[in-house]
Amino acid sequence: MVDVASNPQTVREPAKVTRGHAYSLPNLLTYGRCVAVPLVAACLFWSDILEGGVWLRWVAVVIYVIAAVTDFFDGYLARAWQQQSAIGRMLDPIADKLLVSASLLMLASDGTIRGWSLWAAVVILCREILVSGLREFLAELRVSVPVTRLAKWKTTAQLVAVGVLLAGPAADVLVPGITLFGIGLLWIAAILTLYTGWDYFRAGAQHLIGDDT
Repeated sequence: MVDVASNPQTVREPAKVTRGHAYSLPNLLTYGRCVAVPLVAACLFWSDILEGGVWLRWVAVVIYVIAAVTDFFDGYLARAWQQQSAIGRMLDPIADKLLVSASLLMLASDGTIRGWSLWAAVVILCREILVSGLREFLAELRVSVPVTRLAKWKTTAQLVAVGVLLAGPAADVLVPGITLFGIGLLWIAAILTLYTGWDYFRAGAQHLIGDDT
């Protein structure tokens, strides 16, 4: 299968999806991931701003890990059970971006991410907004930009880095250096994010330029 992101000259129609599976298990898992976003944010807010205790970070980690695991199973089950749907196709990447973005903002707010490491978070957030806008534009042209293998590794790196940082100060009590390790993972994720973002932009550039000529 030819990938648009690796071959800018290729134009692909969006994959065929069905409309009768809004309440299928794969979609319910995706909905659950969306619900996890405010729960994780609330745990960090309660722990830091309301001084509810460091144990709330472990609650946030548990919720986050469960949500991150559903990222694999919802897509896998949808394909295996042939329950791919339009709403699932739309919400799946959105749920991932919401989970990572909200977590990064809360981690920056409580000081887990600070100093130069804030730039890694900025790169990740800006890339997600850029690619989302690019996908929306190309969708109007009926051009699909499939997720590349490297982009999947990028998502995995982001999820793991944020998960480690959520544990952050709580985990440092048990194993010193966990937060520093998470910051290193965040920079790796940012580098992958920057590269894949450029890859997607290059793939869509011909359509952006062609629209003006």
